[in-house]
Amino acid sequence: MLNPINKTIELGDGRTITIETGKLAKQADGSVTVRMGNTVLLATVCAAKDANPGVDFMPLQVEYKEKFSAFGRFPGGFTKREGKASDYEILTSRLVDRALRPLFPDDYHAEVFVNIILFSADGEDMPDALAGLAASAALAVSDIPFNGPISEVRVARVNGEFIVNPTFAQLEKADIDIMVAATMDNIMMVEGEMKEVQESEMLEAIRVAHDAIKVHCQAQLDLSAAVGKLEKRAYCHEVNDEELRKDIHDKCYAKAYAVATSGTDKHQRAEAFDAIVEEYKASLSEEDLAAKAEMIGRYYHDVEKEAMRRAILDEGKRLDGRKTTEIRPIWSEVDCLPGPHGSAVFTRGETQSLTTVTLGTKSDEKMIDDVLNHGKERFLLHYNFPPFSTGEARASRGVGRREVGHGNLAHRALKGMLPADYPYVVRVISDILESNGSSSMATVCAGTLALMDAGVKIKKPVSGIAMGLISENKGKNYAILSDILGDEDHLGDMDFKVTGTRDGITATQMDIKVDGLSFEILENALAQAKAGRLHILGKIEETMSEPREDLKPHAPRIETMIIAKEFIGAVIGPGGKIIQGIQEKTGATIAIEEVDGAGRIEISGTNKACIDAAIATIKGIVSVPEVNEVYQGKISSIMPYGAFVEFLPGKDGLLHISEIDWKRLETVEEAGLKEGDTIEVKLVDIDQKTGKFKLSRKVLLPRPEGMEERAPRAERGPRPERGPRPERGNRD
Repeated sequence: MLNPINKTIELGDGRTITIETGKLAKQADGSVTVRMGNTVLLATVCAAKDANPGVDFMPLQVEYKEKFSAFGRFPGGFTKREGKASDYEILTSRLVDRALRPLFPDDYHAEVFVNIILFSADGEDMPDALAGLAASAALAVSDIPFNGPISEVRVARVNGEFIVNPTFAQLEKADIDIMVAATMDNIMMVEGEMKEVQESEMLEAIRVAHDAIKVHCQAQLDLSAAVGKLEKRAYCHEVNDEELRKDIHDKCYAKAYAVATSGTDKHQRAEAFDAIVEEYKASLSEEDLAAKAEMIGRYYHDVEKEAMRRAILDEGKRLDGRKTTEIRPIWSEVDCLPGPHGSAVFTRGETQSLTTVTLGTKSDEKMIDDVLNHGKERFLLHYNFPPFSTGEARASRGVGRREVGHGNLAHRALKGMLPADYPYVVRVISDILESNGSSSMATVCAGTLALMDAGVKIKKPVSGIAMGLISENKGKNYAILSDILGDEDHLGDMDFKVTGTRDGITATQMDIKVDGLSFEILENALAQAKAGRLHILGKIEETMSEPREDLKPHAPRIETMIIAKEFIGAVIGPGGKIIQGIQEKTGATIAIEEVDGAGRIEISGTNKACIDAAIATIKGIVSVPEVNEVYQGKISSIMPYGAFVEFLPGKDGLLHISEIDWKRLETVEEAGLKEGDTIEVKLVDIDQKTGKFKLSRKVLLPRPEGMEERAPRAERGPRPERGPRPERGNRD
């Protein structure tokens, strides 16, 4: 028998969120449906009963999927079914993963699979803001150990007011868009983009989010209580030997501390750390080593972590010898590659990005066909992280979730700086050639330089920095680290990335790995990040302070035109005949579409001459002939009574023989005119009934002295009445 249990969350603006369990997917360890308006998600969680042998990490897998049927749509492609995860689904999965992962017990190593499926949507409410709540609620009604609950909300600021979980329409008007995940007490994750806002404004948005999250967490606690007290499953995923742990600490800590404070580079430091544990292993028998190898690795990792953290907290010494606020040495250059339309190298310490910019036309736009988002993207940023960047000897297996996530952060950081209605499609590619911390921030810096090198008129340069945190006693004793190393990220308590211009923040991403992160620490971290970000921005501006005046010679040239909607068909022509003819004649490439009730034309070519020719032709098509205007025309045909002149594309007028010259002509040829000649004519009249155009050439010529100009027929008054015509005699 069904016995569904549900809890309702009031959002305060008339909307509600309902969490229900006990109705669907009951064979999962935990399952809930979350509904807000017509948006419905199902979240399930299943965990293995035990860990696989040798696993000493948390094998969590979060999958967020959207069904096209949720919005009454068919998937694209030949198979007409959902395929691999879209970038949007990957990014949403990462948001949930990053919030959940730190809250599983440290020694819980069983595989956990969280699946969140969008089954219904109306295109108004944004489902990704509900995914974290759904996942946490599924864990809350399961017996899987989890130190939650958590929830995620999106906060947007529209016209100065903060809105929790805004609609798609509201988000379009926002200058702050951040996703925040938190427990009842602590912030766990922040990600978002902003339009050059101040640090205090971002903190206020986080506070608004946390207030809403507390309500969500309480609803989950109430739901769990209503289901009945669930005894969390017992597990024993680690075999421990406390004597071995102590022995490793006693014999290795002092040596590890000496390495941690030596200020050596990444590879020297890694070799020195490895030598310590290898020396310890050499003191053991082969039998002990075989039996205890996994524990030795785990315990020695803890020794390294403690040594690094104590060196920072007690002496203020970092692994590479820097002070906590010090930025690594920076060098950069632009125009380093001849082929791309823009290029730059940005190196900070042992992290290096080689970034290129490619400028394209409308045909290069990315087509987006997600469930709730289908359109075109004109600014693309792709981030690549090959194994050789960290000295690893393995094959590169394509784009993973990390590449998608880091690329998205850099994309958000830079996209607001592109000029409005920029005619080019822009693709930025960051290849990480070396990595030792915050390669996504190197991508932002290199991307800024490459865009300026390409001649893209970005509004302002953007820089980025990654901040770290070492803390103890729930944040009572802490150190904030500027420009963190890879090991400081791995062994530390926070990875906080901030990007922006001199005038404010453009994007952020933060992951917290400990409880007890106060708003005071966040505020101090943001202030320290601003100082570091401005320092890096100064280094960027030393290399290149503003965009090039012009594009590179081999970059495509693009111009845009806006025409009235009613002329779109005239430019295209029947079956595309006119537009194809213009392209063949001029060598330009032309794309036209209706945008906001008008025709937007994009003309591209390899040189300015072909573009100008195409523009002139199109202007002729869309121009409205005006009486008394002078035009350059081409004689299309010669007749006994005059010449037909194409004075605008597709528009011919009659140049009567009497209007060619002031002197009387018996034939058109007497004036030296022939087909194909270009002449200057004036439009003197448009027949209101037939729409025929009457042209004159003689009115543009000097009138001979003594010759009076005869007034046009319309100005000479009515013709005098004639008497009856006399009858003609019969010629026969």
